[in-house]
Amino acid sequence: MSSQQSQLIATLKQQLRSKGLTYRQLGVALDLSEARVKKMFASERFTLDRVIEIAGMLGLTLSELTRLAEQQQAAIHTLTEQQEAELTADTRLLLVCVCVLNHWSMDDITRTYQLDSHTCLLYLLRLDKLGLIQVLPGNRIRLNIARDFDWRSDGPIRRFFIQHGLSDFLNDDFVREDESLCFTHGMLSRAAMHQMQAEIRRLRQRFAELHSDSMSLPLTHRHGTAMIVAMREWELQAFEKLRRN
Repeated sequence: MSSQQSQLIATLKQQLRSKGLTYRQLGVALDLSEARVKKMFASERFTLDRVIEIAGMLGLTLSELTRLAEQQQAAIHTLTEQQEAELTADTRLLLVCVCVLNHWSMDDITRTYQLDSHTCLLYLLRLDKLGLIQVLPGNRIRLNIARDFDWRSDGPIRRFFIQHGLSDFLNDDFVREDESLCFTHGMLSRAAMHQMQAEIRRLRQRFAELHSDSMSLPLTHRHGTAMIVAMREWELQAFEKLRRN
């Protein structure tokens, strides 16, 4: 499957979510089981006729779907160091950024946080200037980020989180049913490390997919959720100090 075809299927999924259509509902319309529809999207095995059929159900022609896919492919994958620094220099701007990346509307933001509509709109326009979003008529928001959008690996956003958020995130007993904290230690070969890194990337992708799948639900049914998965060659400092030179 080419990257263009994968992007086309991803755009179909995105359009289904935006219209609040589930795989079950799509299956009924296509006279397929929900499991068959899920398998079809997971394997990305579609005939052209099937793509056209689903696009038609969404009110799109094939050319319109293709154009949307091309727009998504051209979307932002990461910000520059300077752009991230601008976000971290203004906590309220960073707050608005996080909200819109989680598909909040301007009304959601002003209803939840101490920001009036005028101030919130100014922040949205700054995010528009950064290229993260487009502010549309009626103050609607269109995201302009790719599916694999991520913060810089050693950029201002990551450093901000480590400095201001990591200790607070970990300061919990993690005993609730919807919480989990796992710590595992072992000795791995370099090949095994590479395999584990691939598994972590797949887990992160799955988290992103579930995040997207939840977007069709009302804001009151979605909950800010954080996950940290980390792996590196490491030894407790107290042990390291006891090593022979």
